[in-house]
Amino acid sequence: MALCSVLRPPRCRLRPPPLAPRCPVTTTTATPWARKEKASVSCSLPEPSWEERLANAVTPLWRLPYQEQLQVKYESQRKTLQTLASRLEELGIDAQKPGGLCCPLQPVVPSPIINGYRNKSTFSVNRGPDGNPKTVGLYVGTGRERNIVCVKANHVENIPSKHKQVAQCYEEFICQSPLDPCILFHKGGHWRELMVRTSRCGHTMAIITFHPQQLGQEELAAQKALLKEFFTRGPGAVCALTSLYFQESTMTRCSHEQSPYQLLHGAPHISEELLGLRFRISPDAFFQVNTAGAELLYQAVGELCQAAGDTVLLDICCGTGTIGLSLAHRVSKVIGVEVVEKAIEDAEWNAAFNGISNCEFHSGKAEAVLPQLLASWEDARPLVAVVNPSRAGLHYRVVRAIRNCSAIRRLLYISCKPEGEAMRNFLELCCPPDPRKKLAGEPFAPVMAIPFDMFPHTVHCELVLLFTR
Repeated sequence: MALCSVLRPPRCRLRPPPLAPRCPVTTTTATPWARKEKASVSCSLPEPSWEERLANAVTPLWRLPYQEQLQVKYESQRKTLQTLASRLEELGIDAQKPGGLCCPLQPVVPSPIINGYRNKSTFSVNRGPDGNPKTVGLYVGTGRERNIVCVKANHVENIPSKHKQVAQCYEEFICQSPLDPCILFHKGGHWRELMVRTSRCGHTMAIITFHPQQLGQEELAAQKALLKEFFTRGPGAVCALTSLYFQESTMTRCSHEQSPYQLLHGAPHISEELLGLRFRISPDAFFQVNTAGAELLYQAVGELCQAAGDTVLLDICCGTGTIGLSLAHRVSKVIGVEVVEKAIEDAEWNAAFNGISNCEFHSGKAEAVLPQLLASWEDARPLVAVVNPSRAGLHYRVVRAIRNCSAIRRLLYISCKPEGEAMRNFLELCCPPDPRKKLAGEPFAPVMAIPFDMFPHTVHCELVLLFTR
């Protein structure tokens, strides 16, 4: 698929925002647009509803027509590339291009789906605006201001109706339960988060996080039995769950290795179809949150790689293998690295199920696996690297391994927050050789940037930045 076709806007008719503008409130996400409106609108207008406050916090661009949202995001990415150019100039690198950018910036690629695009949502349990301590929804307010409340997400544009339905049923269940919600760990309580994952195949997975506190095994078994009964034969059966998981967690975030996901009902995985391939997804495996948008993203990555038949593709932070597997037919070999062990199991299953035999996957932290893998690299075939890290960016040892591997001449960095920790990675990739930091390899240079709107109604987008040397 030609890159120009990826950049073509979708043919869609956008409906107007659902509610008339009112005076905005302070939210957890501040945007230039929101600040401008706050300054210009008289606060004598009626106070916004809790639904509007939540929409402003979670999807701050929801009032704007979609084309205006894309322009806001384009300007944000333009400033990021200007910042990178300035930072590189400080390092003595002549990186200024037209407009003060470090490289050409393509228009933002629109999302094929504007509303309800998320395939994964996480809901909290806390006190709602009406005082109900077992409200299942999303937070409004901040811990610093001590004004946090949990608001139902019924009016949030980017969450699909299936996710909202499961959240409503979970709230109904815990409201019937004699056990308290776990709002603060040290104050006791049990019922915590709900995660919902869905796919275009019609599958729905629910993962319920529960703090065991001092409950014994018999009491835990009783709660799991009640939960299963509710979602299979009770009112929750309307959700038609493909998978129901239960996790006992004493921490804010807990991996499968720290506390295994316990399957209470249904299949251990859900499936998704993407670019003609079928992918198996485990409870904690990474998968792009906007499936339709991910197809456009991966097609563009394939074009930018310029991979020939003898190319080896290095897929760092590969998740369930979606990027590598979707490009496997273009290259001679795919090597994937991922820290989540269950995701690697999914990637290996995905390769086998789709009849792809030229892929190998390594489980472990990239900073441990990659230096070892590249230090002894003697393969004469061209090596192209694709990295898709979390918002925390790449560990320094990963960047150093890439810099010091002369076989890598082309690198694609995919970032959902390029102005954050990824900026540090960009500078490490492009800075002059530095013996003190053991950066001996030839520096990379940014040559093209393409933003993809994977998150309509929010200020975020996914930036693909191509580096070469």
